[in-house]
Amino acid sequence: MKKPLLLVAFALFSASSAHALDDRIVKQLNALAPDERREQRCDMEAMDRIRKEGDFKPDKVIAYSFGDPVEIGDAIRAPGAVFRSGGDWYRLKYKCETADQGLTVQSFDFNIGSKVPREDWEKHYLYE
Repeated sequence: MKKPLLLVAFALFSASSAHALDDRIVKQLNALAPDERREQRCDMEAMDRIRKEGDFKPDKVIAYSFGDPVEIGDAIRAPGAVFRSGGDWYRLKYKCETADQGLTVQSFDFNIGSKVPREDWEKHYLYE
């Protein structure tokens, strides 16, 4: 699951559960394996929810930086996730349940943690 799917996330970050996914995004998501599709869709949802909170402007979410995500059925729990906003990385935990083969987010809960110190970035494969 630690495949570099970052380009897909960039291309997809503007979609959210509140908006229908356009055909281009659906095509890109459907090109992924089901577990990767679910993770990318949940990462997109995380960016959208964090952005709507108003304190951050996330441009990247990585679900596995501080620990592997756990998938059970159509749900994913990412206790070791991070997101980048304003050039800094922040810890993130989320739980996301999907439907429609990973394309629709049914439920999403998240908690934003502390800023990741710059000296820890390399260890966790974080970058500017």
